[in-house]
Amino acid sequence: MKDRLTVLTKGILDFMFYAGIITTAAVPFIIRFYGRYNRYFGENIWELSLIFILSGVFAVLIIGELRRIFKTVLNGNCFIMENVKSLRKMGTYSFFIAVITCCRLFLYLTPAVLIVILVFVIAGLFSKVLSQVFEKAVTYKQENDLTI
Repeated sequence: MKDRLTVLTKGILDFMFYAGIITTAAVPFIIRFYGRYNRYFGENIWELSLIFILSGVFAVLIIGELRRIFKTVLNGNCFIMENVKSLRKMGTYSFFIAVITCCRLFLYLTPAVLIVILVFVIAGLFSKVLSQVFEKAVTYKQENDLTI
Protein backbone atom coordinates (compact mmCIF):
# COMPACT_ATOMS: atom_id res chain seq x y z
CA MET A 1 0.00 0.00 0.00
CA LYS A 2 2.80 2.40 0.91
CA ASP A 3 4.55 1.90 -2.42
CA ARG A 4 1.31 2.51 -4.34
CA LEU A 5 0.80 5.76 -2.47
CA THR A 6 4.34 6.88 -3.25
CA VAL A 7 3.99 5.99 -6.93
CA LEU A 8 0.60 7.73 -7.10
CA THR A 9 2.04 10.83 -5.46
CA LYS A 10 4.96 10.80 -7.91
CA GLY A 11 2.49 10.62 -10.80
CA ILE A 12 0.52 13.55 -9.41
CA LEU A 13 3.73 15.55 -9.01
CA ASP A 14 4.71 14.77 -12.61
CA PHE A 15 1.32 15.97 -13.83
CA MET A 16 1.52 19.12 -11.67
CA PHE A 17 5.03 19.86 -12.97
CA TYR A 18 4.06 19.84 -16.64
CA ALA A 19 0.66 21.45 -16.03
CA GLY A 20 2.43 24.15 -14.00
CA ILE A 21 4.78 24.93 -16.87
CA ILE A 22 1.88 25.23 -19.32
CA THR A 23 -0.23 27.29 -16.91
CA THR A 24 2.65 29.64 -16.08
CA ALA A 25 3.29 30.22 -19.78
CA ALA A 26 -0.40 30.93 -20.32
CA VAL A 27 -0.77 33.41 -17.43
CA PRO A 28 -0.98 36.59 -19.56
CA PHE A 29 -3.69 35.05 -21.73
CA ILE A 30 -5.62 33.77 -18.72
CA ILE A 31 -5.47 37.14 -16.98
CA ARG A 32 -6.46 39.00 -20.13
CA PHE A 33 -9.44 36.66 -20.60
CA TYR A 34 -10.50 36.93 -16.94
CA GLY A 35 -10.02 40.70 -17.13
CA ARG A 36 -13.14 40.84 -19.30
CA TYR A 37 -15.17 39.75 -16.27
CA ASN A 38 -13.18 41.29 -13.42
CA ARG A 39 -12.19 44.95 -13.71
CA TYR A 40 -9.29 44.60 -11.27
CA PHE A 41 -7.64 41.98 -13.50
CA GLY A 42 -8.44 43.96 -16.63
CA GLU A 43 -6.76 47.10 -15.26
CA ASN A 44 -3.67 45.29 -13.92
CA ILE A 45 -2.91 42.75 -16.64
CA TRP A 46 0.86 43.34 -16.77
CA GLU A 47 1.44 43.69 -13.05
CA LEU A 48 -0.57 40.57 -12.24
CA SER A 49 1.03 38.66 -15.11
CA LEU A 50 4.49 39.42 -13.72
CA ILE A 51 3.50 38.46 -10.17
CA PHE A 52 1.80 35.21 -11.24
CA ILE A 53 4.51 34.23 -13.73
CA LEU A 54 7.26 34.69 -11.14
CA SER A 55 5.22 32.81 -8.53
CA GLY A 56 4.49 30.09 -11.09
CA VAL A 57 8.16 29.67 -11.93
CA PHE A 58 9.07 29.22 -8.27
CA ALA A 59 6.11 26.86 -7.74
CA VAL A 60 7.29 24.73 -10.68
CA LEU A 61 10.81 24.75 -9.20
CA ILE A 62 9.38 23.51 -5.87
CA ILE A 63 7.54 20.70 -7.65
CA GLY A 64 10.74 19.86 -9.54
CA GLU A 65 12.60 19.46 -6.25
CA LEU A 66 9.78 17.32 -4.85
CA ARG A 67 10.03 15.11 -7.95
CA ARG A 68 13.76 14.66 -7.31
CA ILE A 69 13.08 13.70 -3.70
CA PHE A 70 10.39 11.21 -4.72
CA LYS A 71 12.76 9.54 -7.18
CA THR A 72 15.11 8.82 -4.29
CA VAL A 73 12.21 7.50 -2.20
CA LEU A 74 11.21 5.16 -5.04
CA ASN A 75 14.86 4.03 -5.32
CA GLY A 76 14.92 3.26 -1.59
CA ASN A 77 17.71 5.72 -0.78
CA CYS A 78 16.14 8.93 0.48
CA PHE A 79 18.64 9.92 3.16
CA ILE A 80 21.18 11.60 0.88
CA MET A 81 22.65 15.09 0.72
CA GLU A 82 20.88 15.84 -2.56
CA ASN A 83 17.56 15.70 -0.70
CA VAL A 84 18.91 18.07 1.95
CA LYS A 85 19.83 20.50 -0.84
CA SER A 86 16.40 20.07 -2.44
CA LEU A 87 14.64 20.84 0.85
CA ARG A 88 16.77 23.96 1.32
CA LYS A 89 15.95 25.12 -2.21
CA MET A 90 12.26 24.47 -1.64
CA GLY A 91 12.37 26.65 1.46
CA THR A 92 14.07 29.45 -0.42
CA TYR A 93 11.60 29.19 -3.31
CA SER A 94 8.70 29.31 -0.84
CA PHE A 95 10.07 32.49 0.70
CA PHE A 96 10.41 34.01 -2.78
CA ILE A 97 6.77 33.21 -3.52
CA ALA A 98 5.75 34.86 -0.23
CA VAL A 99 7.75 38.01 -1.07
CA ILE A 100 6.42 38.13 -4.63
CA THR A 101 2.88 37.74 -3.33
CA CYS A 102 3.50 40.64 -0.92
CA CYS A 103 3.84 42.83 -4.02
CA ARG A 104 0.22 42.06 -4.77
CA LEU A 105 -0.74 43.81 -1.54
CA PHE A 106 0.05 47.11 -3.26
CA LEU A 107 -2.46 46.34 -6.01
CA TYR A 108 -5.34 44.84 -4.11
CA LEU A 109 -5.66 43.57 -0.55
CA THR A 110 -7.71 40.43 0.01
CA PRO A 111 -7.71 37.87 2.82
CA ALA A 112 -6.68 35.22 0.27
CA VAL A 113 -3.45 37.08 -0.51
CA LEU A 114 -2.59 37.22 3.19
CA ILE A 115 -3.31 33.49 3.52
CA VAL A 116 -1.09 32.65 0.53
CA ILE A 117 1.74 34.67 2.05
CA LEU A 118 1.32 32.91 5.41
CA VAL A 119 1.17 29.46 3.79
CA PHE A 120 4.39 30.00 1.85
CA VAL A 121 6.22 31.46 4.83
CA ILE A 122 5.23 28.39 6.87
CA ALA A 123 6.17 26.08 3.97
CA GLY A 124 9.54 27.82 3.71
CA LEU A 125 10.22 27.47 7.42
CA PHE A 126 9.08 23.84 7.39
CA SER A 127 11.35 23.01 4.45
CA LYS A 128 14.36 24.69 6.05
CA VAL A 129 13.82 22.84 9.36
CA LEU A 130 13.17 19.54 7.59
CA SER A 131 16.41 20.00 5.64
CA GLN A 132 18.27 20.20 8.96
CA VAL A 133 16.55 17.02 10.17
CA PHE A 134 17.46 15.25 6.92
CA GLU A 135 21.04 16.49 7.19
CA LYS A 136 21.34 14.91 10.65
CA ALA A 137 19.83 11.68 9.33
CA VAL A 138 22.31 11.64 6.43
CA THR A 139 25.19 12.21 8.86
CA TYR A 140 24.03 9.35 11.12
CA LYS A 141 23.55 7.09 8.09
CA GLN A 142 27.04 7.85 6.78
CA GLU A 143 28.57 7.21 10.21
CA ASN A 144 26.62 3.97 10.50
CA ASP A 145 27.73 2.88 7.01
CA LEU A 146 31.36 3.52 7.96
CA THR A 147 30.95 1.53 11.18
CA ILE A 148 29.69 -1.54 9.33
